[in-house]
Amino acid sequence: MAQPRACQEQDCLREVTLSTQRLRVLPPAVLSNPALESLDLDRNKLRSITGISKLGNLKKLIISKNEIVDFPTEIQSLIYLEKLELNQNQIRVIPEGIFCHLPRLKHLRLNNNRLGALPRDLAACRGSLQYLNISNNLFRTFPQPVLQLANLQELHVQNNALRQLPRELFQGQSLKMFKANGNPLREPPTEVCAGGIQQILNYFNQLQHGSGQEDKRIKTMFLGASLAGKSTICKSLKQRQAKLVPKEERTVGIEISEFRIEDFTFLFWDFAGQLEYYMTHHVFITPQALVILVINLHMYQTNDDAFKDLVGFWINNLFMRVPNSVVLPVGTHVDCCQKQEVEEKRSNIMAKITAMLAERKSNLTHFINNLEDSEDPEVYVDQWERLKEMESCTLTILDLVAVNCTDHRDIRKLEATILEHVKNEELFPEVVRVLPPVYREVEAAIVGITQSEEMADHGMMDLQYLLSELSQRQHLANLDRELLQDILRYLHRIGLLVWYEEIKHLESTVFLQPTFLITTFKLLVRDRLVQQLESISVDMLIAERATIRDRFNWVWAFKSKAMLCHQAVRALVKYQLCSEGMQNIFEEIMGDKTHRGKGKLFSLLEHFELCLEVRQAKALNPQASEFVPGKTWERTQDQGESWYLFPTYLNQTEEVAEVWGGDHCEDLHIRTYFSPEIPEGFFHRFLVKACSFYSTHWVAKSTCLLVCNGKPLLIKENNQRAYSYLELRCRKPARATAFQFAWDFLMAVVFIIQKLSDEWPGLHMCVKTPCRTAGCPAELIWPDMDGKAPMTKEDVKTCGTCGHRFAAELLLPKVPGQPEASPTQPPVHYYVTSYGTTTFGPSSIHVTRQNITSE
Repeated sequence: MAQPRACQEQDCLREVTLSTQRLRVLPPAVLSNPALESLDLDRNKLRSITGISKLGNLKKLIISKNEIVDFPTEIQSLIYLEKLELNQNQIRVIPEGIFCHLPRLKHLRLNNNRLGALPRDLAACRGSLQYLNISNNLFRTFPQPVLQLANLQELHVQNNALRQLPRELFQGQSLKMFKANGNPLREPPTEVCAGGIQQILNYFNQLQHGSGQEDKRIKTMFLGASLAGKSTICKSLKQRQAKLVPKEERTVGIEISEFRIEDFTFLFWDFAGQLEYYMTHHVFITPQALVILVINLHMYQTNDDAFKDLVGFWINNLFMRVPNSVVLPVGTHVDCCQKQEVEEKRSNIMAKITAMLAERKSNLTHFINNLEDSEDPEVYVDQWERLKEMESCTLTILDLVAVNCTDHRDIRKLEATILEHVKNEELFPEVVRVLPPVYREVEAAIVGITQSEEMADHGMMDLQYLLSELSQRQHLANLDRELLQDILRYLHRIGLLVWYEEIKHLESTVFLQPTFLITTFKLLVRDRLVQQLESISVDMLIAERATIRDRFNWVWAFKSKAMLCHQAVRALVKYQLCSEGMQNIFEEIMGDKTHRGKGKLFSLLEHFELCLEVRQAKALNPQASEFVPGKTWERTQDQGESWYLFPTYLNQTEEVAEVWGGDHCEDLHIRTYFSPEIPEGFFHRFLVKACSFYSTHWVAKSTCLLVCNGKPLLIKENNQRAYSYLELRCRKPARATAFQFAWDFLMAVVFIIQKLSDEWPGLHMCVKTPCRTAGCPAELIWPDMDGKAPMTKEDVKTCGTCGHRFAAELLLPKVPGQPEASPTQPPVHYYVTSYGTTTFGPSSIHVTRQNITSE
């Protein structure tokens, strides 16, 4: 029988933790302790908690991540209970008569169950309850008892099926935090809720001044390989007639346009198909959109390679990035195909897509079964929950529509098909938003400003100037600036304008023409960048105090190391802006020479992890500040020239392998596996994140070597079908005490990977340690990394395949030689605060960007 872990003090049995003990019933030793005040039963196999009523002094009860279906009615006897957690069970109904006996309850977690309603007597906790989490349940209407919780400060209702929120919820003064993402909300729209409580309150206040207006608007994203015909389809739909786009006018980056069909407004985002531009797609691809996947049927062949390049790549990435999307495949160039050929290719594409979806579902089922059939399923509950959420996601693939882009009748047929689908509320529950009239009035005023003769083509405007311009409009004169900024945030979230107030150097700039933002990205993230460098004119070189020899060196550095110096970037950007007639905004885009690299361009590229600034300092710096242990060391400004690494353009070189010195059989060695695959651009973004933390590094196309305190850590990418992983290796410590730092270093990098993978909701990641026996294929799956419990309590691990035994610290984060009775260190948290310190265990490094946390 599991024994309670408790201290040796007189009141040791007031707090008992029995998590991950495989309990099916409560131990009699626990139930015979009426003085108990805190009981943690997290991650067990409990289906009931019979006898819990004997613990009448309980203040804290945690029964999360068990197998409870029926709500434990004995809880009503725990009249002193202040904290109750029943999350991640399978509870469907909570009976009346429980909460009226819990007058002191302050904290209640019911998330990740199967609840569709709350009992009326929850209102009895109106004077005490401060925290309530009912996210990831089945609520279709907002539970009315919550409105009577007068002291509620934090409420989570994410990922339910709510269409409307009651304004009464936000009229009190107590609520401080509210989360509702993942609901098909119409009133207020999701984009309003994302702004927080004050923006929601402002929204409802404006609704009181006039009846809400229905806004039927949908973002439509055109994806597909290069030269598939995306721009032709997009422009033909907009002009409602056949409109061929010549090859030389194909999309470079992303183009944005808007048009109406009946009372629906479509915001078209036409994405370039070249792989170089795919790195920017993660910035703009969003959920709740119609995806039109354009396929060149003339180029398509009924084989696996053609399907992967023209269809499978896009379906896979949509499944990982926006797994609940609706996709309409459109086949183009049918005028170049025979009628029978079109039908054969259409059937082949749809059959292969169906097979892809079936394979994905089968893989998820396999992963779930593996966790459920393991010896300790309770230690994998978080991973199991994530897989079940992914299993519930539905990438809806509509029937392929074949279109002759030269025939206006086919364009009209496609238009009718699109309209039919967006009217389907089951497919697009959020297409209708209820807005106060002032939202449309501000939008119309911004359109007027954008179209005025005074407005520059680039559409950039100072925030304060824009607010002043809006305030001068007669019907907007009485609006305060807070409300105007709320409406700007809403328009930003739906894609009508761009305002990155979270980016330091862009917080005071509004892009009224989002297409110019794409132009900004295209300055350095584009195909044929080498040719652009080689084309910089002599006059442009002289203006930047450079020579033809410098240009040659720039090209060489970019080809060999994917790096550009600051001088090269300035010359390249100036050349491209001049070619587009926008040389007057050069200094604003690049920043003046005294603040190198801090203009709008690099603020954007660094924020979206498309490049990394690398400062090449001199060997000796007499002005360097003195290093004092325990104090932050400040780097001397303006020492050395800035270079910029663009991971997208990296080549695979031997430099990393040479510095690493080869793999050793004794290395600490783990793998982070990804299913269905490592997303395109994932490793490049990881490089930017990781190398911004660890300034000593070597990088190549699919390898990276990080160094911290003189200790190297190698990361290698392997992205094969059904075998995609990042491999992490560091040298086995020579001393037992050095294991702490080695595992802390590994864990810090794992958390960077995990945090980045969260941006792909349809991506499954798990960490495994290969068996250390040569030739043994076995791998140890890591338990959930929640930071609360140690990875393992065992000192020795036995491989179930080869039977060999290994010290646990060789396989999992563990420090050897620490006796059970020794004073335990505080739990290790792995996090990085913005402009602060990266902390892993007792080790710290000062950094100046990023925000990673394990909590």
